[in-house]
Amino acid sequence: MTEAIPSLSIIIATYNRAPYLLGTLESLATQHLDPSRWEAVVVNNNSKDNTAEVFNTFAAAHPELQMTMVTETRQGLSHARNCGIRHSRAPYVAIIDDDEKVNPGFAASYIDFFERYPEAAGGGGVVVPIYECPPPRWLSPIAARPIAGALYLGDHIRPFPARKYPPGGNMGVRREALERHGLFNTELGRTGEKPMGGEEKELFARLRAAGEKIYYLPGAVIYHLIPPSKLTPDYFDRVNRMGGMSERVRTRELGRGAYLRRLITEGVKWVGALVFAVGYTLRLQPLKGWFLLRMRWQISRGLIG
Repeated sequence: MTEAIPSLSIIIATYNRAPYLLGTLESLATQHLDPSRWEAVVVNNNSKDNTAEVFNTFAAAHPELQMTMVTETRQGLSHARNCGIRHSRAPYVAIIDDDEKVNPGFAASYIDFFERYPEAAGGGGVVVPIYECPPPRWLSPIAARPIAGALYLGDHIRPFPARKYPPGGNMGVRREALERHGLFNTELGRTGEKPMGGEEKELFARLRAAGEKIYYLPGAVIYHLIPPSKLTPDYFDRVNRMGGMSERVRTRELGRGAYLRRLITEGVKWVGALVFAVGYTLRLQPLKGWFLLRMRWQISRGLIG
């Protein structure tokens, strides 16, 4: 008998985060949906810890779940996600990270969304940061964005605002759209411990440029675990500098005009950062203001190269 094809494939790229991956898998096991309707494809991207053992043990304990682990030897998050997509089977693809937990209605929300909105090429859901230690005093809501990626746009399905994109750790794409417009740009995205980004923004910008529709769906929620290692000044500097580098790669591929427009936007953002910095200083929170300027400086460094 031929096994039925699931409606949703959930892709999880992982690299040396076995304990976190276990938490992600455990949250998937709580889904309020028949396991035949969804599958999980875990992509082991050259992990040197006990990732494979953790996955195999979990899969053996949950034979009712459709779970597969594949290996991608080319280092990089975009390579790994593309590998997972190629090994998946469903018409709808959801992508999450290995340091997240999903709500029990996660899979059902994506399937219901794609079935109710046939014109939608993709979408993304809510991101709730969970800090494993108290955030440092210098971390303002703006400075936390590249680290935590919090996202909440209300309680109703709606088109994504023009200048926003689905978050990398909670996004879904119709397979037909990927076949028409291509997968993730492998010049972008985290590689090993190098926190470069921009791959999801580039993908959804490409879809939008082709006239595709992107939506926000509040029923799909992920809880992003933030460890102490991501709350240090050194990591803060690196993630912002890599963010600027990813913007340089992304916009220069679009042409000289796109890169120049991004440079102009950066100048405008500097003005905003200065205003916020003064505001925090007047509220006797100068550290928050200083780190906003530090954030802008690192992004500009990466953007200019």
